Amino acid sequence: MFISLIADYGTGDPAFAEVKQRLLLAIPQAQIHELSVPPFSTLATGFWIAQLGLNPGPAERLIYHNCAPRKDDPEARQDNEGEGLTYALLHNGVKVVGVNAGFTISFIKDYAKELHTIQVSRGGSQFRSRDVFPPAAGAIANNDFSLIGEAIDPNQIPDPPSDRVAWIDGYGNIKTTIPAHSIHLEPQTKIVIRIGDVVSDAIYSDGSFKVPEGTLAFSAGSSGWNGLDGQPIRWMELFLRGGNAWERFGRPKVNQSVMQLP
Repeated sequence: MFISLIADYGTGDPAFAEVKQRLLLAIPQAQIHELSVPPFSTLATGFWIAQLGLNPGPAERLIYHNCAPRKDDPEARQDNEGEGLTYALLHNGVKVVGVNAGFTISFIKDYAKELHTIQVSRGGSQFRSRDVFPPAAGAIANNDFSLIGEAIDPNQIPDPPSDRVAWIDGYGNIKTTIPAHSIHLEPQTKIVIRIGDVVSDAIYSDGSFKVPEGTLAFSAGSSGWNGLDGQPIRWMELFLRGGNAWERFGRPKVNQSVMQLP
């Protein structure tokens, strides 16, 4: 069993080690690989659930995710209660277990053959992903579905926004949630992009390296997957050849709006 552990604990945070230990108690044969997203970023969590879950990988796969801002109820919490745990079975057989919060399952909702609540406590610990949820994830990984609860209507899950920063990669490239098929421009068209308070000229390109050194390109990036109709879905990316697009735009955060100005 190959497990992708996606959470907002922080890069290098020992919380990852603690959760991995608990998962291995339930799934001793698992190989667990961790991915840290920014604090409370349900958008980045959902984006990577889809990117890892909907692309080719080992046959036996589980994505275990935790990003729980506890924003479903603004009132004081009793017993550290938070958003509920959910189970999704993707059309390619990948199992997904994690908290339904914000956009965590927005990118996969249309690819789920099954989408259900999981009948475990919503409280009981400040660190539910370590203390409460791993036994349920282990049971599902081992095809024990006794904790599966009621079906979730995908229409109750918000659609992912189509104008945000989704991720900043190690090269400073800015991955966005702008679908590539929504852009109708001729290659080499000059455009203006705004992120937050920063505006920059850019060139629309059908390939990131088809621009001169020092040019900011706006093009379909490396992230995406095949849609249900088999057609590729790609997300637009800002790429500064020979530089750093993230620095160019003043180091924007995930979830900031991205606008193409007239």
